[in-house]
Amino acid sequence: MQYFHKLKEKWGITSNKQLWIIFIVFGLTGSSSVKIARPFLDFIGLVPDVFLEIPLGNVLYWFLRILVIFPLYQVLLLFFGALFFQFNFFWQFEKKILSRIGFKRFFSED
Repeated sequence: MQYFHKLKEKWGITSNKQLWIIFIVFGLTGSSSVKIARPFLDFIGLVPDVFLEIPLGNVLYWFLRILVIFPLYQVLLLFFGALFFQFNFFWQFEKKILSRIGFKRFFSED
């Protein structure tokens, strides 16, 4: 339980209910992005068979798959966060993550 206390402190939340809602949102987002990814990647033609003849094609396929799915995951995270009335938490979380990977200039300092 001490781990949950530290996590709540780190994320700036006070209730266990909000913590569990956040866990549910992360779970739903991860599951949904995996479910949506296959049909979306099939639609745009990013399938493993295309990479069979390329040296290290499997590695390239997975790199491109993650690159394509990453923005989808971010959008779904905000969607489910809003659906569970936690949009502000997830918007702050998104800004922090995106700032760390080089998109800091798009977000003003709060």
